[in-house]
Amino acid sequence: MAHVARVRRPYPLLVAVTALLALGATVAWVVGDALRLHHSPAAEPPEDVTAAPPRVAVPAPPLASLVVPDEPRARKAATAVADALVFRGLPRPVVAPATAASHGTPVPGTVRTLRAAVLDTLTGAPESYRLDVRRNELLVEGSDLAGTVAGLYRLADRIRSGTDVLPAADAGRIVTPRLGLRLTDAGAVGREPDPAGFAAGDDYSLNTDVVRSALLPTAPWVDSGAVARIGAQFRQLVDHSVAQGYNGVVVPGFLEYVTFTKVGDGHAVYPPGDPHVDRAEAMVTAFGPVFAYAEQMGVRVFLLTDMLAVSPPLEAYLTRTVGGLDVTDPRLWAVYQAGLAELFERMPFVDGLMVRIGEGGEVYAADGWDYSSKLAVTTAASVRAMLRALLDTAGAAGREVIFRTWTVGVGAVGDLHTNPQSYAQVLGDFDDPHLIVSTKYTLGDFYSHLPLNTTLLTGTHRRIVEFQARREFEGFGALPNDLGPLHRRALREFLAANPKIEGVWNWTQDGGPLRAGPMSLHLRAGFWQLYELNTYVTGRLAWDPDTDPAQVTTDWAYRTFSADPATVAAIGRAMALSRQAVTTGLYIGPYADRSVRALGLEPPPMMWIFEWDIPTGDSAALGSIYAVTGGQVDAAVDEGTRAVAVARRMRDLVAATEPGTWRDARLRTHFTRTLDYQVNLFETLGAYRTMVLRHAQWLDTGSAAAYHDWRTAADAYRTARDTHRQRYGGDLDLPAYHFTAADLGAQRADRDPAMAWAARLLLGVVLLVVLLGLRGRGFGGAAARGLLLGAVRPWRVAALPAPASRIDRVLVWLVPAVVLVASRLVLTWFAAPAHLLVTLGGWALFALVVRLAVGRRDPFHLWAVVGGVALLRSVLLLAALAGRGPGRYWLVFWTAPALRAVYVTVAVAAFCWLFVATAVVLRDRYGLRRRSAAGFTLTAAGVPLGVLAGLVAVVGLERALTVWNDQLALLPWGLSRILGITVHLGVPAGLPGYAAGFGATQAVVGLLLASGRRRPADDRA
Repeated sequence: MAHVARVRRPYPLLVAVTALLALGATVAWVVGDALRLHHSPAAEPPEDVTAAPPRVAVPAPPLASLVVPDEPRARKAATAVADALVFRGLPRPVVAPATAASHGTPVPGTVRTLRAAVLDTLTGAPESYRLDVRRNELLVEGSDLAGTVAGLYRLADRIRSGTDVLPAADAGRIVTPRLGLRLTDAGAVGREPDPAGFAAGDDYSLNTDVVRSALLPTAPWVDSGAVARIGAQFRQLVDHSVAQGYNGVVVPGFLEYVTFTKVGDGHAVYPPGDPHVDRAEAMVTAFGPVFAYAEQMGVRVFLLTDMLAVSPPLEAYLTRTVGGLDVTDPRLWAVYQAGLAELFERMPFVDGLMVRIGEGGEVYAADGWDYSSKLAVTTAASVRAMLRALLDTAGAAGREVIFRTWTVGVGAVGDLHTNPQSYAQVLGDFDDPHLIVSTKYTLGDFYSHLPLNTTLLTGTHRRIVEFQARREFEGFGALPNDLGPLHRRALREFLAANPKIEGVWNWTQDGGPLRAGPMSLHLRAGFWQLYELNTYVTGRLAWDPDTDPAQVTTDWAYRTFSADPATVAAIGRAMALSRQAVTTGLYIGPYADRSVRALGLEPPPMMWIFEWDIPTGDSAALGSIYAVTGGQVDAAVDEGTRAVAVARRMRDLVAATEPGTWRDARLRTHFTRTLDYQVNLFETLGAYRTMVLRHAQWLDTGSAAAYHDWRTAADAYRTARDTHRQRYGGDLDLPAYHFTAADLGAQRADRDPAMAWAARLLLGVVLLVVLLGLRGRGFGGAAARGLLLGAVRPWRVAALPAPASRIDRVLVWLVPAVVLVASRLVLTWFAAPAHLLVTLGGWALFALVVRLAVGRRDPFHLWAVVGGVALLRSVLLLAALAGRGPGRYWLVFWTAPALRAVYVTVAVAAFCWLFVATAVVLRDRYGLRRRSAAGFTLTAAGVPLGVLAGLVAVVGLERALTVWNDQLALLPWGLSRILGITVHLGVPAGLPGYAAGFGATQAVVGLLLASGRRRPADDRA
């Protein structure tokens, strides 16, 4: 006798629905908290930019002899004066040592002799000097040799710049540098203009090592010819930097010079025969004399390393002795102390160690050797433990430690760079006279539109301010970019507020990847003279922050390009426009002028161009930019047009100069080509900004005008992009930007209208199913009825009679499957098979497991419930897509918290409803005990999680996320290629493995619950 299925009262299920909605609301709150988009006005410092008026060069003094102390540094400085005089067209003077016999008889009324000396009686700080004329001799008198040398170089600079070598106000005045520590980076030392290496323009390695090209894989370990080449480049950098007023250089390196012979018996870290030892010794022998040249020239040397710096044997030793990389354990730091002490002994010219903790990993490692770094020092305790250990060793050796606060969001000290409260918490009461804290002048990375760094306004530590001359995010120095006024304002504000500011660190070349931009190498290749301006002006400002940047720009133009007043003035006017061009052409002002937080991070003001030269096409960045821009789309679009106009004005100014007035015709060609490039780049970026903003505006408003403007702009963008690629695609000096990510986004945007119509059509199919279900008879009526009840009233499904028609048995699973697949295809613009594999694979595995659970019994009722819930879940998705396609869906997800919360709440509840409804039908229709029904459902949920997470674990989380993101264009395309999605967002690399284990455990637990007998016959259908 057949049993009639018992109809359960729905009240417990209503409680379940309420619980599911509460769960969905909780998930929505968590998602909203993670994605919260917050923005406020940014206190962007004004830039007082003016062009200096035209001026006529002051005649250089006709010096016949230069009498200087008989010391290499003084002779080199005197040679710079002599070279400057020759540069001005005068005969080269004789350089003579300062001896008693060198005093000659002065000629009345004529200054023919320069006499330099060190006066112990001269008051003033180290490096002080004064200039004067006495007995018809031009005098340079220093408080020490460094001061005398500085005075000579200042004279050489004035001669080359066409200015008065001794203004009346300067005669007899003691000049003292305002900032005593003036560092540069290692410039382009060790880097070669390799066309093949630069051609692709997509090498985003961030390794800055200067010695790697000299290393050999076996003994003698170092190529002497390469060392000689690197040594010549280093000496060139040091001489050039000293002439510009710098007195220190930062050179990457640490572990490669250390053997750890002070640890244990001398072979504890590197066992006998380990090549690390022989190679380190060869490195010290080869490069010690190279870097010691800086000391000979009065330049301080700091080695730069990331922490935690490791090599495989070192990491293995720390694991054996400390139990791993416990960066709070003094035993770990004792090993680094031993290495640092060894370094100071082996390379006594090294004045200290500079440490960075906020970046590291594979992208910073050099090819061909196994030294690397790990992001391990991420807590206040570990920072203090590291500094205490390093400072104890440095202090005992009379050296210093420079700690960079660049922590870029990693760990508990992630905002140390930008948050005064975090700075005070980590370093506030940490006191050591050998500690110097180095911080970027911006409240973030080296972008425009950022406030000045408030952490530099307070604190008790010695501080230095970081500047970047070759602005990585603004064309890698390929665009005119006069930062003098901005750097002056920053220095003056910091000095007025914080007496502990004692230095600067100017990056002449560093920042960003080595080969992803133009093939320009400071002092050696490309149009490096363009960004040399910022190094020149920063050196001048470090001596005197009240220096007029406009006059410095004129000095630079005179000494670099032309002696013609009109040409120099035209270059000055063009450079005075450069900041306006850059800050509007490369930034979207209404967005860039806001301080933004999203995804728990602080997106940079140039988010639409992700990392250097990749206009992004992802919905997260572009949607957020549109939301922050608000109702200022027209202003943002017009800004791009104005940027092009400014760039054209700059080009016209320089192009109008007479070619014959330039000292070097090649430099004029470089300059005009650069400005042509800037115009073309800004035209292309302007077209792109118009397209993405108008598209977002249409997604937001549905306006017909916005739609028309978007489609028009899309055509203009593609034309401009093609022109840009054709003109600059193979140019090593002026490389084309990479529009791959932009095109991915544009292709998906183009499909939005069609996807919206597809979603509406699918909703019509579902509506037809609902109508058939309400009718309950006719063709497909039984299947439709089952799906309708399965979606919203699963407790009624058990009472449904099994259909006689085979059509109903097929349609009950086929229709939901088609709608499920089609809706996900629409969501992904038919362009993301990886997303389909995960989502549809999950549904398929779930369905397979529950189908096995019912065995040979009729699966119609099971499919009615699973299919019904699949339709319900698809309807929610399709309703969100039907408006203006997936673009609108993602715009709302990223930027509309209220709508997102409602959708996530209902969507999560509907997804979890699948498990409740499945358990109900397994119990009521197929006679399983409550525990068994729950167990099989738990297993059915655990199997997809375990299988799919396991698949991701095998593929690799970073790779899987990269493929998924490339197809969906949700996050910046360059993220995985440059920083890594998992690293940047803090996603644990082992997460798929944990998820797979959890899914497998859940499946096993479910099977254990499901084991047991079915209910008695009178308790089931």
